[in-house]
Amino acid sequence: MTLDLTSVETPAGLVDRAAMEANARRVVAYCAEHGLAWRPHVKTHKSTRVARIQLEAGATGLTVATPHEAEVMAAVCDDLLLAYPPVGARKLERLMALPERVRLTVALDSTDVLHPLAAAARAAGRVVGVLVEVDVGLGRVGVQGVEAVVSLAREVAATEGVEWRGIAFYAGHLRGRAEENAEGMADLSHDVSALCDALAAEGLPPEVVSGGTTPTLWQSHEVARLTEVRAGTCIYFDRDGVAMGVAEPDHLAYTVLATVVSTAVAGRAAIDAGSKALAKETRGGLGSFGTLLERPDVNVVALSEEHGMLDLTGTDWRPAVGERVRIVPNHVCVSVNLQDRILVLDHGALEAWPLEGRGRLGGGA
Repeated sequence: MTLDLTSVETPAGLVDRAAMEANARRVVAYCAEHGLAWRPHVKTHKSTRVARIQLEAGATGLTVATPHEAEVMAAVCDDLLLAYPPVGARKLERLMALPERVRLTVALDSTDVLHPLAAAARAAGRVVGVLVEVDVGLGRVGVQGVEAVVSLAREVAATEGVEWRGIAFYAGHLRGRAEENAEGMADLSHDVSALCDALAAEGLPPEVVSGGTTPTLWQSHEVARLTEVRAGTCIYFDRDGVAMGVAEPDHLAYTVLATVVSTAVAGRAAIDAGSKALAKETRGGLGSFGTLLERPDVNVVALSEEHGMLDLTGTDWRPAVGERVRIVPNHVCVSVNLQDRILVLDHGALEAWPLEGRGRLGGGA
C-alpha cells in the first residue's frame, strides 16, 4: 500500500529520516572529538532500523531497559548494556537465553541483584559484565557513597559468573541550559574522578565509566574519566531539548501528525492526538503538552485521551476542520512508545517501520 501524508490515518508518529541521520552523525562526531563512545539508549525509538542507523553512524553498542528490548536489539547488535537491574527469575532466564555472541553487561546497585544474576550466568555457562550503578544526585537508583561503591565492586570482582567492568550513573537531575548546569557538571566530574581513584586504589580501576544524558550531551566531555555516553533522545530530540538549548528546531526529527477535528470552541481547535498519542507530560515547566512544528506560537494546552486542544488566542491562524498539523511532543520517548509504528519520511517517500522493542513479553509469557 502506498503511503502519503494526505491519506495516512491520524494520529501517527512521523520521522524525518534526514534529520534523524544528521542527529546520529552529529553525536558520533562530537564523541569522536572527545574520545568518547556512544551507546545510545533504544528506549527512545524501540526500532531495529533506527538502531542500525545509529550503529552505522558509529555507535559502539546499545543500551536497553528491558529483557524484551535486549532480545529485539540482539538481532542488530552484539554489545548490549541493560541499564536496569533485572529482578526475578523470568527476566534472568530471558537474558541468559540471548545469543552467545552477545556481550551482555548489566548495571546494578545491590547484592540482591548481583547474586541471582551471577547464579543464572553460571547455570547458563556464560559470563555477564557488571557496572555498579552510582547515585550522583538524581536519587532514583544507585549506590551512595564511595565506600559503598567500592564494597559492591569488590563483591562483583569476587563473584563467579560475572565480570567487573566499571561504573554507570545517570545525572538526570541536571536539566538546565549549559550555563545553568555548569556547577553541577563540575561537581559531577569531581565526584566521578574521586570514585575512579578510590576504585583504582583497591585494584579495581573501571574499564567503563558510563553516563551522559541528552540534556547534558554536549557537556559530556566535562566529566573526567567518562568513557561512554548513553544519550538516547538525541536521535529525535523534542520540545524539551529545544527549550534547554541542546537542540535547534531544525534538529527535530519526530512529530505526531494530527488532524483538526473541531473548531467549535472559540479560541481553540481540537485535534485527534490526545494523551494516547502525545503523553501527558508537561516537562520542564513548559506549561503545555506540545507545540506545532510549523507554528511554534500554537501550543497544545489540554489533553484528554483522544483529543488535544490547540490554543489559538495568540495567533491569527484559523485552521479548518480536516487540516493536518505536526505536533512536537514535550518528551519524545513516551510518545513513540504510544505508537503502533512510525512513518518515516525519506525524500518525499513514506515508509512504515515497526517498533519491535515495544511491549515486554516478547515471544514468552
